[in-house]
Amino acid sequence: MILDYKNIEDMTRYKIMSDTVIPRPIAWIVTEDNGVINAAPFSYFIPLSSNPATVIVAIGMKDKTTPKDTLANIQKHKKATICFANKDNLEQLKLCATPLSKEQSEVKEYSIEVQKVLEDFPPMISSSQSALFCDYYSTVEIPGKTTPVILEIKKQFIEDNRIDENSHIEVENIGRNGAFFSAMVKI
Repeated sequence: MILDYKNIEDMTRYKIMSDTVIPRPIAWIVTEDNGVINAAPFSYFIPLSSNPATVIVAIGMKDKTTPKDTLANIQKHKKATICFANKDNLEQLKLCATPLSKEQSEVKEYSIEVQKVLEDFPPMISSSQSALFCDYYSTVEIPGKTTPVILEIKKQFIEDNRIDENSHIEVENIGRNGAFFSAMVKI
């Protein structure tokens, strides 16, 4: 079967892509504006390059004219902290998918503990085993309802016991397998 994407409506195309490109990492992207900490879950992101160390994330719109808070905050402040989800914080991550007003903070609404690790970046989710502290790099212009944003990783937090002498990382991240969440495990 050949699927012609130009003949498939947006939501169906999203489902097909989400069920095919698996697993996808899922994490909070934490941003700040006017003292409000925004913690939004994203699964449409992936590493882009290791030199420069970059990831790309596709950020949608709240409505036809209003960008999601994450995009607006990144465009304004040029900073983001990506905090990977694990089995211990998955339920909190799911709660953060609920749309809130720009003046509401997911971390306050859902009692999510954060910690300020680096002064120049938004805080990280305390229960994350790893977090990426990123600067805005660029935006990719494409037609449609999402804005692909490239973020450059400047620093990374890793729990001390999760990196070995050969710089191999062992974290218990959760990923998306289509519509479902799965623990990433070694084989």
